[in-house]
Amino acid sequence: MRTVQQLHLTRLQRGFTLIELIIVIVIIGILAAVAIPKYLDVAAEARLGAAKGIAGNIASASATNYAMRSGFPAKGSAVASCADAAGLLQGGAPAGYTIGGSITAADGTGGPCTVTDNNDAAATANFIGLAI
Repeated sequence: MRTVQQLHLTRLQRGFTLIELIIVIVIIGILAAVAIPKYLDVAAEARLGAAKGIAGNIASASATNYAMRSGFPAKGSAVASCADAAGLLQGGAPAGYTIGGSITAADGTGGPCTVTDNNDAAATANFIGLAI
């Protein structure tokens, strides 16, 4: 017959065995090995999506500027290059992004601008030139 002290000691000695802990660590390692590449893919897609969003904003701001100038000749900003088109964004181009392109556009014609972030995610926007 067991005494109360012996029962108390057997309860204190309960726990996980070494093999159980190793199995859990291996499972966590496998999950991490699968999750890390997925995270990197998502991060790259997010950078590309941000560059595309900025490119779309530049194209939209350029079209709006051209339409405003067409309706109200005293309004609008001169746009002859990609740098000018990026300047149409409120606050200018976001930090960490480069707006490039060598096209100089005449009134009503446009050209492509390339939006690139620090990690080389790139997107293209077409702007509309506007002489004032």
